[in-house]
Amino acid sequence: MPNGAGEKVSSRRWTRRPEHSNWGDFGENDQIGRLNLITPERRKKAAEEIKEGLAFCLSLPLNLPGGNLLVAQRHPPVRKIEPRNEGHHFVNFPLRFENEHWTDICCDDAVTLWTQYSTQWDALSHIAEPFDLDEDGVDEIVYYNGYRASIDILGPDDPGGPGARNLGIEHMAESCVQGRGVLVDLFARHGVKRAFVGYDELMRIMEADKVVVETGDMFCIHTGWSRAVMDRMGNPDVDLLHNSHAVLDGADERLLRWIDESGLSVLIADNFAVEGFQTESAQRRQRFPGLPIHRRCIVELGIHLGELWYLTELNNWLKAHKRSRFFLTAPPLRLPGSFGSPMTPVATV
Repeated sequence: MPNGAGEKVSSRRWTRRPEHSNWGDFGENDQIGRLNLITPERRKKAAEEIKEGLAFCLSLPLNLPGGNLLVAQRHPPVRKIEPRNEGHHFVNFPLRFENEHWTDICCDDAVTLWTQYSTQWDALSHIAEPFDLDEDGVDEIVYYNGYRASIDILGPDDPGGPGARNLGIEHMAESCVQGRGVLVDLFARHGVKRAFVGYDELMRIMEADKVVVETGDMFCIHTGWSRAVMDRMGNPDVDLLHNSHAVLDGADERLLRWIDESGLSVLIADNFAVEGFQTESAQRRQRFPGLPIHRRCIVELGIHLGELWYLTELNNWLKAHKRSRFFLTAPPLRLPGSFGSPMTPVATV
């Protein structure tokens, strides 16, 4: 169990760690957090979930949700074609001429990606919190395992920035992110209505559907949100994006405690942010951080969050076959220093 906030912990970067954290438990220099729980033996056990050999794509098209009403600073991918010889662009481009004939034709393009626009992983460098690591009475901006702002996580004004010198998404990619996925369906209970789901309700649903999470499992939550986004064909409205479908209730301390004690390795949802913003009401805004699950998972426990996944077809198949488990492969791009990454996860059943 994690040490209390006042308990001494041996580290070069801190003399105490946050109350609910596991900093140092996987090593002083660990950068992948709870992904350490996906051991070779657990990965072999996960492969036993492949019974039919069917595969499901769990990614939205990377140009969805569409527009920038979800997060104003995030935009769809921008594609461009570079010009080549004599202004001819690199599409249907003749590369080689031989015996009075063009023998090789090629197309090439470039893309600017906002790494957390569509189906994504949050890196452990994505979220920080203020905390007094040194017991000097001054809070610092700290990340998982005591890594620090402007030393390990750099902005554009920092020497050598911007980017993550530590906790970049490449460390997640190098772990391969492959193991057993477990899926729970909230859409069947709530449909398109906005609902904050806490510990008690989640446990009732899991018990009714015989969903069990074991150490190292990758826990997936189906709300139907991404299916609705797909149906809008790139033209979602604010109400759909911000006021519909179920979200986890990060204000429920028992839910946060379960996330820790369940042993899950990562937390995934087909909605935006996995949890609901605590700013949706004045009462919540006064009592809680805006994203308590982000803080507890990413900063304190080293649990990566997956957002905007597409889970509906997998969910429907699993329920039709009275299953909730599958083999999941979901590495991000191996992009050094990035705070997040798009990817195309694959479930195999």
